[in-house]
Parts: sequence; C-alpha cells; structure tokens
Amino acid sequence: MSTLNDSAYSASQVAEYLDVLGLPASFHPSADPVLDLSYLTALFVHQITTVPYENLVIHYSPQHEVVLDPQALFAKMVTNRARGRGGYCMETSILFNHMLRAIGFDVYMAGVRVRPRDANNVPCADYMGYVHLVNIVTLPAGPGSSAEPAQRYALDVGFGGDGPTLPMPLTAGLVHHNSIGTQEVRLVREFLPFQRRRRRRLGYSGAGTETDGDASLMHWVYQYRNGADRPWIACYAFSEFEFGEADFHIVNYFTSKAPTSFQSYTPVAVLFLRSQDQEGRSNVVGKVMLIHGLVKRNVTGRTELVATCATEAERVAALAEYLGIRLTADEAASIRGRAPEIVGAGNLAAAPS
Repeated sequence: MSTLNDSAYSASQVAEYLDVLGLPASFHPSADPVLDLSYLTALFVHQITTVPYENLVIHYSPQHEVVLDPQALFAKMVTNRARGRGGYCMETSILFNHMLRAIGFDVYMAGVRVRPRDANNVPCADYMGYVHLVNIVTLPAGPGSSAEPAQRYALDVGFGGDGPTLPMPLTAGLVHHNSIGTQEVRLVREFLPFQRRRRRRLGYSGAGTETDGDASLMHWVYQYRNGADRPWIACYAFSEFEFGEADFHIVNYFTSKAPTSFQSYTPVAVLFLRSQDQEGRSNVVGKVMLIHGLVKRNVTGRTELVATCATEAERVAALAEYLGIRLTADEAASIRGRAPEIVGAGNLAAAPS
C-alpha cells in the first residue's frame, strides 16, 4: 500500500465512504487489503451503483453553483447519504479521486473532450473543449519475473448512461462487454481530427528531425457499440496529461454555466443497478435514467419508458421514487423561471438508451 497520502479525506472518512458503498470490512484500509484489479473493480462498481450521476445542483439549488471542494462533496454524497445525492462528472470524479488516493492507489486525473449528441442522443459532432474528467490509476507489477507488468486503467465514474461499467485498461482495441444487454466498449489510440501536430520534432530550433505519427501526441478515444454487428461510436477522448485543481475549476465553470453547455439546460440523473453473482461478486445489471421529464429503465438491454413528468412536482417525485434523490422544498422551488423548468410537455426530450 502506498505511503504517500495527499488525499483530502481522513481514515474515518474513507471508512464511512466504504460503509455507504456497502463494501465489507475486508475492503477497509485497516484490514490491509490487496490493492489489485479485483479491489479496484469492486470499488468502481459500488461507486456507480450507489452514487448517482446527476447535475441537479445546477438546476435545483438557490445558488445554481457546482462546488468542487472535497469536503463539500463528501458531505453531499456521503454524510447526507439519506438524501441520495450524487453529482455530475467533476463532483463524482473528484470525490472518487481523493478516496482512491486515501486508500493508497497511484492515481491522477486527466481532462476529457466530449462529442456533442444529436436529437437521437448519438455522439455525432466534432470534439468540444475539455468538459469532463477521468481518473487514471496505475496498478504496479506483481512480484517475480513472470508477473504481469504494471498496467494503467481509466476509471470514469461520471459519464452517465453510456459510460463504462468497469475500469478500462489503457490497451488499444481491447473490447469489453459493458454489463447491460449487448453493448460493448473499448479504448482506441487516435489523433483527433483537429490535430495538426502529429509528429514530435526532435532537436532544437529548426534543425531537428521528426518522428512519424508519434503516439505520445495521440488521444485515448472511448467508443461504444450496441451489438457486435453495430458500428463503433466515439464518445470522448483524453490524453495522459495530468489536470490539477485550477484546471477543474475552469472546466467546471464552462460546463455548468455556458448557455451552449448541455448541462446548463438539461436536468439529468443516472443510477446504475447492481446485483451479486453466485460467487459474491457485485455486477452492474441495469440503469435508471431521468432526462428532462422522462424516466427510463434498462435492465435487459432494452430501454423502457416508466414515467413521464408533466409538472415540476411530478419530476421531483420521480427523482425520489425511481432514483432515490430527495430534494428539499427550497431546492425544488429554485428552478422556477429557469429554462429547464417543466411548464408543459413541449420541453420533454428523448432520454438516452
């Protein structure tokens, strides 16, 4: 276990977090667990099936501000767990990052460029600037000459319904079943369309030479497809450049406040569902989603509409009933007069599949 602990969270906070996630005492640092892929996967699955992806603070709060202070995030998502609150990408990813650090993992965060979606919720446009974050964890090589080498994994706990349901090894082209239905996911290594610099110049000034297609300048691209016979769809891309706290605030400001940002005009909440297999391992088996005023559920690979909210009162009630998210009266009232408020059926949009 790492001796370097620069996390914002104490040992007692880690214990409280693991208890909220429903993980047994053997996962607590006091039990000196092995920090391997099995541990990391269980932590990831319990995070996304306990803490919902939701951007409701942008729409249902008096200040309409997303606060990234780790202690505020802990209070919101762990201490006040009875209210069922989660957060959007930066909130959940920063909470998860500090927990990983406190537990002893070698982890940092990278900025992510996302592709906007069309009316059918399919990513289709050019990559945006940085509007998302992902954790990158390095698991050390095992002991002995025949052990597996060190491996890095991307852990995205805050992308919503099409996000990965497992840690993704940074191995180009490796296909994974994404737990629900027939959806598959993978990471590939590519240059993005806007990149003009695709070779690294060696040497000084203009006297150096260039390498062909330098991989260090490429991005990891997260793709999904809803079946082996379907085309791959690129969702987002990230490099291995580390982002810090100052970067988080810049990304957060645009993502939560820009009029062109999807988050600023679309209330969204997504919670993955889990069950245990015969060997006691936790697995993702479905998801429940609210977007605008539609609630959908997918537990078989097929999405079904379970509720349509025609009023604000119905949406607040649906958040509690289907996702376990309980807003206060002041929070529920704070959306009045804002664009996402339900004032009729005209602003209900198709929910993601």
